Amino acid sequence: MLTKIEGVVLRTRDYGESNKIVTIFTREQGKFAVMARGAKKPKSRLGAATQPFTLGFFLCFSGSGMGTITQAEILESHVHLRSDLLYTAYAAYWVKYLDNMIQEKEPAPLLYELLLSMLNRLEAGVDPEILSRIFELRVLESAGYRPHLDRCVSCRGTEEPFAFSVQMGGILCSNCFYRDPHRIPLSSASARILKQLQRMTPDRLGQVQVREETQLQLERVMRCFSDEYTGLKLKSRIFLDQLKRDWGKERK
Repeated sequence: MLTKIEGVVLRTRDYGESNKIVTIFTREQGKFAVMARGAKKPKSRLGAATQPFTLGFFLCFSGSGMGTITQAEILESHVHLRSDLLYTAYAAYWVKYLDNMIQEKEPAPLLYELLLSMLNRLEAGVDPEILSRIFELRVLESAGYRPHLDRCVSCRGTEEPFAFSVQMGGILCSNCFYRDPHRIPLSSASARILKQLQRMTPDRLGQVQVREETQLQLERVMRCFSDEYTGLKLKSRIFLDQLKRDWGKERK
């Protein structure tokens, strides 16, 4: 059976001398793997369409085994992302994070739209660190891990200062700090921005300026929370961390 479907390429791996196995994420069918025969050949029409982050229409033939891509039409190549090593690293981290948090052939239309928006906003030059925090919050929420950020997770109070408790899954007011000796301190700005990001979608995010100290607090909170509840240890994140360190050294 032939099916034409819109999707984003999450990842590929070589199969034999000239073929690729391509994992595509779609709105209607979730993610699934298909064979792209001859895609590694220099003159293959499928070569460009099966690059990571590419949005396209894919004509797939499915039978009893793995499906096969017979034709592909590129809608958005995101070539600018792939030409910038740091942007590529951010996009690769998001895609790998998502890939590990969703199941095969389970539709996730909201996450599909989220990924499209993330890639477009990154290419438009929006702060990738803030985008990363939005992405992590949304993907975690879809998996049932939504941190409590509106008020103290223990007493429901709203008085500052706040800290974040990974163990309790949300922010703590100063009266409840004793509940978690391993709490993560939060500035007023960090607590406010984290709450705003939980409600925000990437397409609503313009050019924002967030202090480096605040950025680091947000990253630490989300990393600790994600590590605790998902257990993911991604090589793509390690690579991104190294690039950010190297980039920071170059700026000094």
